[in-house]
Amino acid sequence: MKKIFIIEDEILIQQSLKKLFERRGFLVDVSASGKLAIDMILANDYDRIVCDLMLQDISGFDVIEESKKKFSAQDISKKFVIMTAYNSPQVLSRANAYQCRLLNKPFEDLEEAMRVMTESV
Repeated sequence: MKKIFIIEDEILIQQSLKKLFERRGFLVDVSASGKLAIDMILANDYDRIVCDLMLQDISGFDVIEESKKKFSAQDISKKFVIMTAYNSPQVLSRANAYQCRLLNKPFEDLEEAMRVMTESV
């Protein structure tokens, strides 16, 4: 069974995504803290990591940087999907540098967002 990790500090979004993924047959871990998420990433194996960009304690890009202790750049580009409500040229540029997918919140099309989050898992 494929395992997805959701890093999202808005609990309603976090729990809604968790339920949607579980209904599609995924095992799901969640964290509202970026710092705790880093520990979980380093200690567990995930097929996909869906991470909010603006967390309460650190940014999603900080999570990616710390994940370099475990993953290659190619692994990061395959595993990470960044969610953000702050879609600026700087955010796009940084996401492109990591070659990870970027989803805008709120999702305009939930099915399309789920497809992006589960593609190639």
